Amino acid sequence: MTLDEMIAQLAIQAGRIRALAEGVSDEQARWKPDAESWSILEVVNHLYDEEREDFRPRLDYLLHRPDEQAPPIDPQGWVTARQYNQRDPAESLDNFLAERQRSLDWLRGLGAPDFAAEVIMPWGAVYHPGDMAAAWVAHDILHLRQLVELHWAWTQRAVVPFLGEYAGAWYGAGWRLMRWPRRLTLDSGESYPVL
Repeated sequence: MTLDEMIAQLAIQAGRIRALAEGVSDEQARWKPDAESWSILEVVNHLYDEEREDFRPRLDYLLHRPDEQAPPIDPQGWVTARQYNQRDPAESLDNFLAERQRSLDWLRGLGAPDFAAEVIMPWGAVYHPGDMAAAWVAHDILHLRQLVELHWAWTQRAVVPFLGEYAGAWYGAGWRLMRWPRRLTLDSGESYPVL
């Protein structure tokens, strides 16, 4: 993947994240299918913090300061420590989109980065700036999948006592369908009869 392709992909993916995160009710933005899952709002705030404290800074370290170690991060811990689910949904999305724009501007200013440079990590492994660039693009896609799964789970919950299985099989997002008796069961144990 070239730098231009990476920039284009990150820009496109920001629009896709916006489409999946905006226009939902406050209740849906904060809803989680089970205790271990994240809400839409938590995903958006995670993306915001990852943008400004993980991917862009770490790529900068790999490209421009390979002998220095980037500051530690705690993405999983930030979800509760930073109270992502208590934040304003519209403001959170705006924060992410503004930070993504800063990233795109920064990437455009890199010129011709050496994505193939070899950097020895503190644990002894060889890593490349291109690996971090690839991970940044892939990270968006993982969370796009997560956002789609949250929309699917919300919809399945909303249509009870009816069932959308005619649309096709779905796996993930904390739901499972029991054929007989016909029930939708959340991984949390919450169960709904379906017609």
